[in-house]
Amino acid sequence: MAASPLHAVTPIDTVRIELEDTLKLQRDAFMAHPYPSFAERKADLLKLKAFVIDNRDAIVDAINKDYGNRSRHESLFAEIFSIIDGVSHTLKHLKLWMKPQNRHIDLKSFFGASNRVIPQPLGVVGAIIPWNFPIWTSFNGLICTFAAGNRSMVKMSENSRHIAALLLEKIPDYFPREKLAFFDETGGVGVEFSKLKFDHLIFTGSGTTGRSVMAAAASNLCPVTLELGGKSPAVLFDDFPMRLAAERLLFGKCFNAGQVCTTVDHLFVPEAKVAGFVEMAKEIVTARYPTLDTPDYTSIIDDRAFNRITNALQDAKERGATLVQLIPGKAWDKKTRKIAPHVVLNAPADCELRTREIFGPILPVIGYTNIEDTITIINNGPRPLALYPFSNKKKQVHHLITHVMSGGVTVNDGILHTAQHDMPFGGVGDSGMGHYHGYEGFLTFSKMRPVFYQAPFSAVKFMYPPYGKFATKYLDFLTK
Repeated sequence: MAASPLHAVTPIDTVRIELEDTLKLQRDAFMAHPYPSFAERKADLLKLKAFVIDNRDAIVDAINKDYGNRSRHESLFAEIFSIIDGVSHTLKHLKLWMKPQNRHIDLKSFFGASNRVIPQPLGVVGAIIPWNFPIWTSFNGLICTFAAGNRSMVKMSENSRHIAALLLEKIPDYFPREKLAFFDETGGVGVEFSKLKFDHLIFTGSGTTGRSVMAAAASNLCPVTLELGGKSPAVLFDDFPMRLAAERLLFGKCFNAGQVCTTVDHLFVPEAKVAGFVEMAKEIVTARYPTLDTPDYTSIIDDRAFNRITNALQDAKERGATLVQLIPGKAWDKKTRKIAPHVVLNAPADCELRTREIFGPILPVIGYTNIEDTITIINNGPRPLALYPFSNKKKQVHHLITHVMSGGVTVNDGILHTAQHDMPFGGVGDSGMGHYHGYEGFLTFSKMRPVFYQAPFSAVKFMYPPYGKFATKYLDFLTK
């Protein structure tokens, strides 16, 4: 029946209806088959793997178009290999993860009874995906979601139009809509998506949007996993070889042009070594990226992000900071949205580079003379997603880890353990909540359901009222 002029269907109404219909479709399918077997889950995981292998070049090309220029090697490593490896790891362990756990009964009154914890699927999991690693973030979540026996609806970013189009076209060849459905961001979709009554919702993105997503989910009492990034510090101790630290740090900082939620945001260096670090940084980065237009170096995702980063650089310079460009030629190119990697010295503590997550190839370097002062500076800010200590002295590393809270830690390298599938990934405080990847991902998207099996005979019956002498003696026995 056609809508009346007073109740015309708007585009967002159409989106809302499609989202709600898809959720109902998936929930009905889940209720009809709430506990997929290992074989069914394995088949789903192998379809994820098949999709990225079958469409490898198309995925790389689509992401490249979304960025303007995305290093092919970075896409193959981060978007393709990580999923293949993640599926292999999960399949290796999934039977054990699915196995009910026997638990001990301590009470003397339950002779012959037993306790078990059964991992059961939650139902329908929603996922809101960022643009920086669209396949890695969406499919890593799907690996955990399908391993746990769930169905999923996935909302892509407005900056991922080409990869979203590819997913919308190709995924139906691998999964029916009642199992997996992707959605493009066409305006207002994310808001409506976050209002749906999912059984779990995972969001990866900014803290500002994360707060809105969590508020919307709260009205449905929908549990959320938030991956929010943050200003992750690295701390170079005096004992660690500076060249090795610089090589490792700068790989992580320049990977995807620094558009990684876990990348080193800023670096603390012993005051006496700052100048030496800068010279090494120039040598290392120039050798890796001789010019700004090399295809190995990724563009900034859009004009808004490009302008934000370049404006922050200029503001810091105007306020007395020293900008050290690490490759020759133009500092940046607006047409290609490429920004040369920079080290920034003496950036004011209240400037944007020091107070907001940079999410670009800019590395403020801060000299220090006392590690306790450095710890205080870090702890005065929001809790970071990652912490990067560089030291071969275990006591120094332990002291930093135990005195600075972060989502995760990598010791003596500049990239977080996100590719380590047997490690949980997740933030803390302002950098997020909850975990996924590997076994922790399986747990996140499962209900670890306790089941108590009563014995044929239970001494509890002696506790039925009215309480008499036997109950008194029995309680004395239990409580002495």
